[in-house]
Amino acid sequence: MNARQELIVKNVDKHRQMILDAERWLWAHPQTGFTEWEAHEYCKKVFEDLGYELTIPDNIPGFYADLDTGKPGPKLCIMGELDALDIANHPESVNGMTHSCGHHGQMAALLGIAAALKEPGALDGLSGSIRLMAVPAEEMIQLAFREELRKKGVISYMGGKVEFMHRGYFDDVDISLMVHGAAFGPDSEFAFACGRGNNGCLAKTIRYKGKSSHAGGAPSRGINAQYAAMLGLQACNDLRETFPDKDMIRFHPIMKGVNCAVNIIPDEMVIETYVRGNNIDAIKRENVKINRALTGAALAMGAGVELHDRPGYSPEYHDTDFMKLVEACCKDLVGEDKVRFNYESIGAGSSDFGDLTCVMPGVQFNAAGASGTGHGIDYFITDPDKLCVNSAKAQIFVAEALLENGAEKAKSIIENYKPQFASIKEYFEFADKLFLDKDAVVYGENGQVTIDYMNV
Repeated sequence: MNARQELIVKNVDKHRQMILDAERWLWAHPQTGFTEWEAHEYCKKVFEDLGYELTIPDNIPGFYADLDTGKPGPKLCIMGELDALDIANHPESVNGMTHSCGHHGQMAALLGIAAALKEPGALDGLSGSIRLMAVPAEEMIQLAFREELRKKGVISYMGGKVEFMHRGYFDDVDISLMVHGAAFGPDSEFAFACGRGNNGCLAKTIRYKGKSSHAGGAPSRGINAQYAAMLGLQACNDLRETFPDKDMIRFHPIMKGVNCAVNIIPDEMVIETYVRGNNIDAIKRENVKINRALTGAALAMGAGVELHDRPGYSPEYHDTDFMKLVEACCKDLVGEDKVRFNYESIGAGSSDFGDLTCVMPGVQFNAAGASGTGHGIDYFITDPDKLCVNSAKAQIFVAEALLENGAEKAKSIIENYKPQFASIKEYFEFADKLFLDKDAVVYGENGQVTIDYMNV
């Protein structure tokens, strides 16, 4: 550890109690995506008390603040996520919500970063600027609620970072960084880990439409939307062996339930799901097969089916040179034996951080300190020093390494990066083509049927 890194450690440790207090407060006040107003206000006050001038959206939670070194150079964005999960059976659930993915720990770390970077000399020798950003709605959940927000014009896209991209908050950002908390198991001795990237996803809402009737007295006069949905999901399950292993396709639907009594043939069944994969072409290809299967099941039952596809998250791929820099910084902080970086592994989950890596170099690495199962009822942060305090130090180590010496390393990574899309504008032109809203089966006179499940 060099003298500058020792100063970073000292600056973060000065605010250790604030970080730990924030982790506990945010844990106790969970809210899901685009409703995280309590966390927004708490974190906003900390930033403002530190003297930051914030840019705040007028109708959704979240904000960002810029810290300029006074010397020209690239802009690094460091992020934390505000949202929790709706997981009512967690023993510490609040109003049915819990931070079972540890985003509150990320935000506590971001507050520590904000405080440490305000300490005297913290920006000495650096070039460019740092954007600190609190982002809403990383979890792609509650699709019906988000669709209502979209219809009202509150949001245009379902994920927080994607919405922030759409609003121009990343237009002048050149490179991005964040830490995600992770539960590596009780016997884990390491502190930081990182893989090559993560799956992307397409978000889907499927609405089977039937005809209600008396379930006992006149079932022949009804069309059972629940049976049609079950048949559609079985058809999708029967497709699983056709998904190439190399594409890491995942399809995990949930049936939202019927809205009628037990003695009525259900006339509606709504399903929410994703199609995940590690490349965009595979997601699009397998989604066509899934839509075909869902449509065929509706036709078999004489039911209707509405298909609603929304651009979810793009596959996340970390820049190799940037990963190596992050790995070196983590080793400087905690030692080589406590760092696990794998340059080949792809995670099967998805994050809107992937949408950023489509247009700029970025790394999202993991900090230990949680126990249990991510998104599970046994998830807790058991070592906040490891997950929150250490991750704040590691992220500032990375910022220092990128922006020192005239931001030489940041400039090199940015210059050599080959993004999937040449610009944010080009990215959105692609994403907008993924929207689909269709009645896939239309019944005409004399038994005629029109089928259309394609996104054109």
